[in-house]
Amino acid sequence: MMVGKSSPVKIGQIAALAVAALLLGPWLDHGAVAQETVLSQSTIEQAFPTSSKCKRCHERVFEEWDTSPLSRSIHSPAFRASLDTFLASPAGKDKAQCFRCHAPHVREFPDQVQLFINQAKAGDPSLDGVACAQCHLIKHVDRTKQPPEPKYELESKIVYGPYKDSIQNRAHQSIELGLFQKSDLCLNCHQSVPSAVGLGKANDLLGNWDQSKAAKSGKECQTCHMPEQVGESANGEKKRRVANHTFPGRIGKLRQEAAKLEVKTKVEGEKTTVTVKVQSLVPHNLPTTHPAWATVVLDLDIKGKNLTTVFTDKRVYGRVYQDAKGQKTHFDYEAVKVLEDTVLKPEEARVETFTFPTPKDTKTFDVEATLNYAPITGPAPFLQRVEAESSKGSQDPVFQSIEIVKYAENVAVTK
Repeated sequence: MMVGKSSPVKIGQIAALAVAALLLGPWLDHGAVAQETVLSQSTIEQAFPTSSKCKRCHERVFEEWDTSPLSRSIHSPAFRASLDTFLASPAGKDKAQCFRCHAPHVREFPDQVQLFINQAKAGDPSLDGVACAQCHLIKHVDRTKQPPEPKYELESKIVYGPYKDSIQNRAHQSIELGLFQKSDLCLNCHQSVPSAVGLGKANDLLGNWDQSKAAKSGKECQTCHMPEQVGESANGEKKRRVANHTFPGRIGKLRQEAAKLEVKTKVEGEKTTVTVKVQSLVPHNLPTTHPAWATVVLDLDIKGKNLTTVFTDKRVYGRVYQDAKGQKTHFDYEAVKVLEDTVLKPEEARVETFTFPTPKDTKTFDVEATLNYAPITGPAPFLQRVEAESSKGSQDPVFQSIEIVKYAENVAVTK
C-alpha cells in the first residue's frame, strides 16, 4: 500500500519535473505534457495510495467511507462552484488554500496544486480528496500552528490507527497511535477557517468545545462522529469493536441528536404567545459556519381553520459577513468583518418568543416548530453554477432543508 524505504517519495523530484517543463516547454508537444501530468499524478498516488487500493483488504471501511461527505470532498458541485469563485477572487492567489482541507495531501505537493484544481474541475476526479491515506499517514499534529497542521509519514510503509493488535500483512506495517482517538486528529481542518483567520476568534468554527460538558467528561470528536460498532477492520478478520467511517453529522441520523425543542403556547384572548426553547446538545457551535452559507433555521408555523397557515416566522442561526466594500457576503474568504453572529454556542439553550393574533373561527389550531439545516444560499450566479454542475440539478440535496428535530401540538382556543 505504501512506498518502502528503498524508494522514498522525494518532493524535490516533482519540483525538478516542473522546472524541466518550464525549460523545455516550447519543444514539448501535447503528448509530452500529458505524460508529465500522468507522471506527477503517479508520484502523488505513490505517496498517497487511492482508497480503491485499500478496499482490497478493508471493504467494510471503504464502503462506509464511500457514503460519507468526506468521500466527496473535491467531487461535490458546491465545492467546484466555490473553488471557481474563490480562484477568481483576490484571495485566489493562494491556489492551494481550499485543498489544504479538501485534499490535505496538497501540503506535501504544493508545486502540483494546478493538478488538484484540474482534477476537481473535471467533476469526476481520480485523485482522492479526503480518504484513507490522507488520515492514516498522519503521524503527528502540530497544535502550535493555527489552524493545526498534520505531519505526514511518507517514507515508510507505516499506517497509523487506534488498534493495538493489528494483523501482520504484506501491504503495510500498522502501528497504534493514540492520536487516532483524540480530537487533535480532526482539528487539522475542523477548528478554524484558514481563509478568514484575520477575523480571529470571531470566526472560529467550533467555539469553546474544549470547555463543554462533553469534552470535560472525556468525549472526543470520534465519540459521536466515528461511533464504535462491531465489525471487521480488515476482510475476514475476527469481529471486534471498530470505528464507523460514515462520519455522521449533518448527514445521517446523528443530527437528530443535535438539539431538542421545548414549546409552550399561551392563549390570551386575541393574542397568542409561543415560546420555543432551543437546546443545543452538541459540544461545538451549531452550525459550524464553514461553508459560510451554513445556517440552522427554526421555523414556526401556525395553522388555523382547515389547516390554513395563518402565521409563520423564523429565527436563523449562523453568521453574516461583510466584505472590504462594505457589502454582505456569503464567502468567508471575502470577509473582513462579522456583522452578525447568532450561532448556537456549545450546549447553549436559546429561548425564542413569537406573538401573533389568535386564530379565529376555530376551536383549535396547530403549532409546528421545526429546526432545520437550511439549503445552500448565495448570489444567484453561484447557485446557478451549483445547479448546473450537479447531475440532479435543482433536486440536488444541497438545495433541500434537512430536518433536525420537529415539535407539533394541537392547541385549544379558550374563550
